[in-house]
Amino acid sequence: MRVVMCGVRGSTPAPGREFVRYGGNTSCVALARDGAPTTVVLDAGTGLRRLSALLNGRAFSGTILLGHLHWDHTHGMPFFPAGDRPDARVSVLVPAQGDALSVLRRAMSPPHFPIGPDELNGDWRFDSIESGEHEIEGLSVLAAEVPHKGGRTFGYRVSDGHATIAYISDHCPTALGPGPGGLGEYHDAALALALDADVLIHDAQYTDEEIAAKAYYGHAAHGYAVGLAVAAGAKRVVLFHHDPSRTDDQIDAIVAGCRRAGPPVVVDAAAEGMVIDLSGT
Repeated sequence: MRVVMCGVRGSTPAPGREFVRYGGNTSCVALARDGAPTTVVLDAGTGLRRLSALLNGRAFSGTILLGHLHWDHTHGMPFFPAGDRPDARVSVLVPAQGDALSVLRRAMSPPHFPIGPDELNGDWRFDSIESGEHEIEGLSVLAAEVPHKGGRTFGYRVSDGHATIAYISDHCPTALGPGPGGLGEYHDAALALALDADVLIHDAQYTDEEIAAKAYYGHAAHGYAVGLAVAAGAKRVVLFHHDPSRTDDQIDAIVAGCRRAGPPVVVDAAAEGMVIDLSGT
């Protein structure tokens, strides 16, 4: 399986010279089976625009799995050239909370936007997904609900039978209690998603020092992401959903601090264009 980071920022895009190395587009991760084009996309933030270049002129044919419906995870859909064309086939799956199309139209339709989701070119279909095991585009997917403020939110565990990634982009573990060190509980859903994963991609919007004051916004600290990886036996953790004000140098410092602490797991920060090749796993 090949994992490509198309957008790694949280809440809002972050343009500017201080954000060039890690990137300013919001959440979007592309997955492809070995040697095949991308067929599964996790979230549709502004990073979704980048996926068209990866497809080398081909129309997108696959599934977009939305973790939740906040703007920073959906605003890329109408700006996705490989999906907005007559020969595209796009299935959008939304954590179940009523009719999927109707829910999406609340944010994407006049007067807030010129068109609705069902007016995009190509064969776009919108449906709900429930917690549990699913087969999506030939990949095994576990969907599990995690706490996050302002709407039903899923994390996903995706496997091609050889490698496994866990994706928990937005997560407020302190909602379930302080847990170890006040960073939040290592609860059953999070542990199940991350269990023995080759890569855990996890919300790290805040630093450990910020979390007491900012957990109200519904996100996790970098120390929680690393601790969850260790507790679940994941091999690598990729810090994700960077705060829009977090500069490249500040993210460097967070990663360096994590590595100095010497956890028994590889620690990296997600950057736009990063490719994780798990074909040899």
